[in-house]
Amino acid sequence: MATSPFRKFFRWHVLAWAVYFAYVVLGSLMLRNIGWYNDKLSLAQNVWLNASFQVARIATFYFCYLLVFPRLLRLGRLPLLALGLLAALLVFMAVRHGIEEVVYPALLGFDNYDADESIRQFLIDGVYNTIPTLVLAGALWAGEEALRRERENQQLAADKRAAELAFLKTQLNPHFLYNTLNMLYSLAYGVDKTLAGGLLKLSELMRYMLRDTPDGLVDLGEEVEYLDNFLDLYRLRYPDRLHAELTVAGDPTGHRVAPLLLIPFVENAFKHGVLDDPATPVRLNLVLTPGSVEFTVENQRHEYLTDSGSGIGLANLRRRLELLYPGQYAWHVEPVGQQFRAQLRLDVPAEAPVMVTADPMDTMLPMLATVTAT
Repeated sequence: MATSPFRKFFRWHVLAWAVYFAYVVLGSLMLRNIGWYNDKLSLAQNVWLNASFQVARIATFYFCYLLVFPRLLRLGRLPLLALGLLAALLVFMAVRHGIEEVVYPALLGFDNYDADESIRQFLIDGVYNTIPTLVLAGALWAGEEALRRERENQQLAADKRAAELAFLKTQLNPHFLYNTLNMLYSLAYGVDKTLAGGLLKLSELMRYMLRDTPDGLVDLGEEVEYLDNFLDLYRLRYPDRLHAELTVAGDPTGHRVAPLLLIPFVENAFKHGVLDDPATPVRLNLVLTPGSVEFTVENQRHEYLTDSGSGIGLANLRRRLELLYPGQYAWHVEPVGQQFRAQLRLDVPAEAPVMVTADPMDTMLPMLATVTAT
């Protein structure tokens, strides 16, 4: 059975503190005349005082290690970090004072500081003894954070290699695919032009899915065309029974987005929604402004639907958005009465349109249609 990260963390920290305490006790027994040893107190009392000192140090260490550095050691939070370190000093002094000046007198009959000890001396002693703890906590946290990020980078690299291998294993040769579609298109054109049109739409969908761009982005107009082709194929599959509307408000020119961001919403609506009721069509609304892209899908829910989950497609899409548009998207997926509403908003500034060289495959099928017709 694998050890949980918390248990592993706890085990190593307990071991480290145990070794440290053994070292301190050994010093208590062997080195009585240096540093912390007070000749006015017995050996047992000195050991108790050293124990309280270490307890205060541990409390301060974990206050910084678990709270201050993970939350405040960031650019822009340096003033809060300074307050956190000041609070760590107060933790050290409060814990030590509570044990040595409250608990020990009540239980053991002695304390650490003399009655004439000044507050200034107490503060100096606290600052002097807190600084090494702060440095140790910061160094350990920074080292573990660097190791954690290194492990994450290695895992991301491994996941990327695995994804690339899986993609290569499943990817069809595009030229083989297009040549096959050309052959099927030429056979179907003279027999059934509806079937030939469906093959043309399919070829456009497949070409778009396999297309790659240097920056990983496509013109939004191409994404809209992909949705149109998807709807056309569904209309062929369900003639006169598919009720879905796609509306576009605004000019998609200049908007470039990651490909296949919108289709998971449509597929989810077609999978779980009512498609054959003209009174409640599936509504696909795309609203474009110079600074944003907003896509909304509304569909009527089946009464007999038992699967309340949104499926793996939307989960994968959300992960893509987190990676590609961190802090630049808003996501709402929720039932509204008998309707289901999914909305995605991207903060994507419009850019100047880019001239793209046409893919020779884009014109092959239409040219073949002309040859076949003649």
